[in-house]
Amino acid sequence: MEPIDTVGKRIRKLREEKKISLDSLSGSTGISKGFLSDAETGNRNVSSQNLLKIANALNASLEYLMRGVIAAPPHPEPLTMPPEFAEAARELRLSFAHAEALLAAHRSVVARRSNEGLRSPSVEDWKELYQSIKKFLE
Repeated sequence: MEPIDTVGKRIRKLREEKKISLDSLSGSTGISKGFLSDAETGNRNVSSQNLLKIANALNASLEYLMRGVIAAPPHPEPLTMPPEFAEAARELRLSFAHAEALLAAHRSVVARRSNEGLRSPSVEDWKELYQSIKKFLE
């Protein structure tokens, strides 16, 4: 089978396979029917923001829409909890979802900083970080 060579053709193929009309895709993405039609026929380029909306609506990966590649599912890494984190989560009575979000937020911050001189967060550090992000979790 020959790969589909454009983003628009891949969008149309998925939409038709899933029996989703342009009207329905437009409604679920907030992108006009005319724009979607033009994108499918190659007459318009799709921004990354709109491509993400389309991918979500079609339950497709961005990699597939952009490159035509079907990626293998990721192998999740085991969730490791530092003792200070576990104690803070227990004291704050965090749900698993909030605890996982707190760890992800911490990893995101750490990933953007130098590891030089990095110390492990204390229980109070974890609590302070949670207080900073909790409004975004509710």
